[in-house]
Amino acid sequence: MIQYISQEAYEALKKELTELKTTKRKEITQRLHEAKELGDLSENSAYQEAKEAQNALELRIAKLEELLKNVNIISHKTSYGVVEIGSQITVGVGPNFKDKKVFTLTGSHEANPLEGKISNVSPLGQAFLHRKKGEIVEVQTPRGVVKYKILDIV
Repeated sequence: MIQYISQEAYEALKKELTELKTTKRKEITQRLHEAKELGDLSENSAYQEAKEAQNALELRIAKLEELLKNVNIISHKTSYGVVEIGSQITVGVGPNFKDKKVFTLTGSHEANPLEGKISNVSPLGQAFLHRKKGEIVEVQTPRGVVKYKILDIV
C-alpha cells in the first residue's frame, strides 16, 4: 500500500532506520554476548530479554524498510485552488462559518489530529480531498453532520 509522507518525515524514517541498523543492533549484540557469558541460557532472563529486544528491533527494521519502499513523497507545492495531500486548508465551521480551523492534509503515517494534521484516508480528509476554495463540505461525525466551508488552500 502506498503511503504518502512529507520529505521531512521521509528523512526522519531513513535516519531512524540507519540508527536501528547500526547503533541499536550493536547494542543488542553486545547485550546478547554479555548474557551468554552468564551461563545457562534456558534460565538466563538477561538473555531472554535481549532476544526479545532483538526480535522487536528486527520487526521495526523490516516495517521501516517496507514502508520506505512504498512511499510517495508529497510536495508542499499543490495545485492552486484544489485540496491535495500536502495542502494546508483554512476552513470555516459553525454558524455562518465564523469559527476558523486550519488543517494540513497528510498521509496516514503523519496524521496527528491534535496538531491539525489529518490523514487523506480519514473521513474528514476524504471529504476535503479534491475540493475547491469556497466549497461547503459535509462530514458525518458521531455527533451528526458538520459543515465546513473551505476558505483558503495553500
